[in-house]
Amino acid sequence: MTGRPPVVDLDTWQKARDELLVREKAHTREGDAIAAARRRLPMVEFDGKVEIVGAGGPVPFIDLFQGREELVVYKHMWWDGAPFQGQCEGCTHMPVHFDNAAYLNTRGVSFAYLTTGAWDEVAPFVEFMGYSEPWYSVRGVDGPAGGEMGYITSYLRDGDRTFLTYSTTGRGTERPNGSLGLLDMTVRGRGEAWEDHPEGWPEGRPACWFWRTDAEGNSTWEGTSRPVPQWTRPGVTAETTLGRQGHCH
Repeated sequence: MTGRPPVVDLDTWQKARDELLVREKAHTREGDAIAAARRRLPMVEFDGKVEIVGAGGPVPFIDLFQGREELVVYKHMWWDGAPFQGQCEGCTHMPVHFDNAAYLNTRGVSFAYLTTGAWDEVAPFVEFMGYSEPWYSVRGVDGPAGGEMGYITSYLRDGDRTFLTYSTTGRGTERPNGSLGLLDMTVRGRGEAWEDHPEGWPEGRPACWFWRTDAEGNSTWEGTSRPVPQWTRPGVTAETTLGRQGHCH
C-alpha cells in the first residue's frame, strides 16, 4: 500500500499523539475566544413583521422564534424549476446533519430553514426529503430576514423587536456537518485537492467531489447524479437530468 503513515510501536505513536494534542487544545481555546468575541458583536434591528410563507401560509418572521428569545436559521439555496435531484448539493449537508433542534429548544433557541424557492416548489421537496424542522419561503424578502442564501444566521428577540446578531457562509456553515468533522480525523481526510496531504497520498479531487453520486454510488456531477442523501429516500430511482448546471457551493 502506498501513501500511508509510517508504522511504529505504540509508545512512539502515543508520543506523537501527545504532541499533536497540545496543538489541538490550543485550537480549542482559540475557538472559545472567537466564540466569546462573537457574543460581543453589535446587532442590527430589522422589521420582524415582514411576511414569509410556511406550511401554514403567510406568517410574520417573528413567529419563527416560537416565543423563544433566540433563533438560528439556515438559508438554503434554491434552483427554480429544478427537479429534486437538481437542488443544491452543498446546502443539502445542513438539514441532513441537523434535523432535530431539541437541544437548541431547551436552551431557548428556535431553529428553521429559509429558502428563496416558491412555497409550492419547496413544500414537496421538504416532504420528499423527510425533513422535520420547519421550512419557510422568503421569496422577495430582502435584508436580515431574507437576502442571500447559503448562510447560517442568528437572531435575538426582545418582545416585538427583532435583531440580527451573527451570520456566516462558506466553510463557516460546516459546523453542523459531523461527517466533515469525522473525515478530518481520518488518514485520507476529505480527499480534496486543497488539503495538505503527505507525499505519496492519493491525488486530491475538487472540493465537494463526493457530495453527488449516481445510482451505483459513483461520484459524478452529471445528469444521472443526486445529492448523496437523496439515494436513501424511499422509492428513489435514477434520473437523467439535473434540470440545471450542477456545481458546489
